[in-house]
Amino acid sequence: MRLTISNEEIAELLAAPSVEFPKYARQLINLANQTAQATRPRVVGQMSDLINEFPDRTLAEWEAWYREGHPDAVEKATNRIVGMLENLKAALSRIDAEMVGNWVHDLVVVKTFVGLRFQEAVLKKLAETLGTAYRLAPPQEEARGVDGYLGDEPVSIKPDTYKAEGMLPEQIAARIVYYRKSKTGITVELDDGA
Repeated sequence: MRLTISNEEIAELLAAPSVEFPKYARQLINLANQTAQATRPRVVGQMSDLINEFPDRTLAEWEAWYREGHPDAVEKATNRIVGMLENLKAALSRIDAEMVGNWVHDLVVVKTFVGLRFQEAVLKKLAETLGTAYRLAPPQEEARGVDGYLGDEPVSIKPDTYKAEGMLPEQIAARIVYYRKSKTGITVELDDGA
């Protein structure tokens, strides 16, 4: 037998009260919460651990138990979110069509180009570091897994998760450059050689 239980039905089965919010309110509160980091473990506790420590069964018992151990957590999180919502209101009042146009241009044109063409930046930085020239591979070499050259040496640029894939589905006759993207940039690792 296979069942699907909706989130609403789960809440109903556990006798959890439902709360209604105006349209878009949940999304805005969630955005403010994420930005303010108001419900992180350092503010409200590590919830997955706490629920496993909780000895009773009902929602009312959980609330009493949680508030005893974290008496100010809900208020602290609320204050952080309210403060961030005030910041968002102030920013929202300054947003106009020109600013939105600049944002869309940055996302669609600039970030797309940088995000999809970062391989050239990786090659350029490695060439600079190694004191050699670089060039991008032409399409026929890209089809064989070569993304570019450091000097005369072919290289293939792959995400670091590629290492964990074990048996690689392709044979690449090139040195591999592994990268990991983060919010602040790209970490690059050049393997020892093919």
